[in-house]
Amino acid sequence: MPIFEYICTDCRKRFEALVYNNSKPPQCPLCHGTNLDQQISVFAMGASRAAPSSLAGPACEGCACSVPGGPAGCPNLD
Repeated sequence: MPIFEYICTDCRKRFEALVYNNSKPPQCPLCHGTNLDQQISVFAMGASRAAPSSLAGPACEGCACSVPGGPAGCPNLD
C-alpha cells in the first residue's frame, strides 16, 4: 500500500494519499479536484551516519533550506 504525495493544480494544496492498485485516482481533500501532480516522496530513515552526497540528490534551490530532493521536497514552497 504505497503512500503518494500530490499537489492539487487547482488550489495548490499539498497532501498524501494511500493508493491501492485497483482504487480510483485520489481527490484533493480541500477542493475535491482531480487535477493532481504526483510528487517525488522524500522519506525519513534513521541511520548512524549521513548518506553520501551523491545519493542525497539535488538540494532545494528555491531557498536556503537545502532539503534533499530539490524543490519537490522543500517545505517552504508549499
